[in-house]
Amino acid sequence: MIRPVIVLVHPQLGENIGKAARAMLNFGLTELRLVAPRDGWPNPSAGPAASGADIVLEQARVFDTTAEAVADCAHIFATTVRKRGVTKPVLTPEQAAADIRSAPGRSAILFGAERSGLDTEDVALSRAIVTVPINPEFGSLNLAQAVILLAYEWSKGAGLVQPTAAEALPPAPQAELDGLIEHVHALLEPTGYFMPPERARATKRTLRGVLTKPRWNSLEIRTLRGVLSALGRR
Repeated sequence: MIRPVIVLVHPQLGENIGKAARAMLNFGLTELRLVAPRDGWPNPSAGPAASGADIVLEQARVFDTTAEAVADCAHIFATTVRKRGVTKPVLTPEQAAADIRSAPGRSAILFGAERSGLDTEDVALSRAIVTVPINPEFGSLNLAQAVILLAYEWSKGAGLVQPTAAEALPPAPQAELDGLIEHVHALLEPTGYFMPPERARATKRTLRGVLTKPRWNSLEIRTLRGVLSALGRR
């Protein structure tokens, strides 16, 4: 599977370039291209913001124009929320990611400058526009947020390893659960909780249902027994 290229067109702040690099590496993307960054390149502010994604910054390439940056790419996607007077298919990030994974050849995803987004000429280079269903009253995403949305959607089909979940302890044996319930009964009896006597059986059955539902493990039952013992001493 060919990984897409991330192209930042006229990025303004080194911090945003670094954050975009971090978002890329989180989801397995490493090829970053910069089109005429405002403050030049390398930018000393990018490294700290990348938080360890140095490989992305070290390999970043700089181009004078967007056309040069995507010259070797067969499929170009422009991220924008504005109508540009250019008729293009409009895709969600999920749809664009599916196209990138299935299409032969290299793909590039264009992201515009923080303040103004992509120019009409940049959008005209693209095969499709990618936009996010978003709050119409507040549709502004920062650069790293936009990059991470596209990178995440692409990663879904890239076979990245899911972090290992902590292994849950098995449920406690029934004898331990019965011991907990008897402990609760012993503390409640002197308080008159099970009065009147004719309702005691139904009340205990309901209480058992409540205490059984969480599927306590042995550690949790020991902890609860400790709590009950402490309350009983009071």
